[in-house]
Amino acid sequence: MATRRLPVFALVITICLGFCLRCSYGDDYDGDWQTAHATFYGGSDATGTMGGACGYGNLYSQGYGTNTAALSTALFNGGMSCGACYELKCNDDPRWCIPATLKVTATNFCPPNFALANDNGGWCNPPRQHFDLAEPAFLQIAQYRAGIVPVAYRRVPCMKKGGIRFTINGHSYFNLVLITNVGGAGDVDAVFMKGSRSGWQAMSRNWGQNWQSNSYLNGQSLSFRITASDGRSIICNDVAPANWQFGQTFEGDQF
Repeated sequence: MATRRLPVFALVITICLGFCLRCSYGDDYDGDWQTAHATFYGGSDATGTMGGACGYGNLYSQGYGTNTAALSTALFNGGMSCGACYELKCNDDPRWCIPATLKVTATNFCPPNFALANDNGGWCNPPRQHFDLAEPAFLQIAQYRAGIVPVAYRRVPCMKKGGIRFTINGHSYFNLVLITNVGGAGDVDAVFMKGSRSGWQAMSRNWGQNWQSNSYLNGQSLSFRITASDGRSIICNDVAPANWQFGQTFEGDQF
């Protein structure tokens, strides 16, 4: 009996599809677990986690809730990891671990404390990989009295409701755009902005997920092009109408 073979074009498509599926979230999404430690902060209602080094402000109203984490220097990457999503599980500590997994979004920075040893209070000192979780998140995988537990973690895609949101702050000639609710990779590597009467212009990261442009774009509808850490890009055309005002938030498409 003759062996059936895929047509050449079908074989090429199959190979390309497999490659693209692997590349779409980058090598960080290959399922390999890495080791770190986790503590908690922010109180039982996580109010102490609001604000933070990513610039998200009120994590409740922004949709991040209490499943959030402050990352150590080794993971925070100078703010480039803001918005990234991680899956965690308590690891090899049967006295304190709860058998469950947890998905969190990076929303803050856990600063180093060089006055304390890395293994005795300086949990977020380089080169340690550490998650300082919102207290309600920590309690999903470990008991309160543990204080600190070993964890296994891996990057996972971010699942978000609705589109990417753009909050336009600043003033004329200083557009400071906070980008939130990013699906897919979650973290943003590059942003371009375009007015209806201008071309695409690169924005610079001001801090966290606040991106800056010094162009005068008042009275123009605004479009954005975002590239995430996995290399995927999305264009959100005419997100803000020509009569936009500083302080307003607009929603675009989603990865």
